[in-house]
Amino acid sequence: MLLSNAISLIKLLFVKDKELYVFIHRITGYYPRDIKLYELAMIHRSKPLKLPDGRWANNERLEFLGDAVLDNVVADFLYTTYPGKHEGFLTSTRAKIVQRESLNRIGNTLHLDIHVRALSHNTSHNSYLCGNALEALVGAVYLDQGYKRCRKFIINRLIKKHFDLNDLVKTDQNFKSRLIEWTQRYRVTIEFELVDSYTDADKNPVFRTAVILGGIYASDAEGYSKKESHQSASKKALDRLKQDQQFCEQVLSTALN
Repeated sequence: MLLSNAISLIKLLFVKDKELYVFIHRITGYYPRDIKLYELAMIHRSKPLKLPDGRWANNERLEFLGDAVLDNVVADFLYTTYPGKHEGFLTSTRAKIVQRESLNRIGNTLHLDIHVRALSHNTSHNSYLCGNALEALVGAVYLDQGYKRCRKFIINRLIKKHFDLNDLVKTDQNFKSRLIEWTQRYRVTIEFELVDSYTDADKNPVFRTAVILGGIYASDAEGYSKKESHQSASKKALDRLKQDQQFCEQVLSTALN
């Protein structure tokens, strides 16, 4: 470990972006082996980086990888932490940790926005810029340090440091999970249908999802990701079930025998 740190400090003398190098060490606990991975993790699609071979690159591939690694590590952590809890509890709790709002809050707390390369006007329209960059950072740590170290980073530096698990399990802000649980309780079918997708004025993708309960249209909503649109549409559906008695009875009449 001492030799590894010594080598990393020597590398620091020759790194162009020393500020990012030190920043990554501060928030992950590891000295970067391949600083270019972390540089790429901070490249938003609105301001891509031109590679030596002429291709343009951004952090979306790392974001995809980081999202998958996060899901895996959080699931493993919760499975071990709560041995007596059922699948529904584990799914709901994981969703609260990896949801865009949570990741964006952590990304802002870590001040990832200081290092994210994006068009200035784009940041005001993409409220999840830091959350997406955090997922890309997880992907970079995974590739640079391996699964074991990445898992340690996620658990010790993200989950334990930024979440109060006792409070987290008491709240239920995952509207999609709540809606699915409701349909399972009353044996009603549920579908999430992507009804539209387009890019806004700043080239951000926007998705519109409709919720269908028992074959009946319930609600629809937009979001900058499919997950976000699912959550917003689910919240609207839950509110409608609660406030519109006639609609609720109509949906319940479709219950499976």
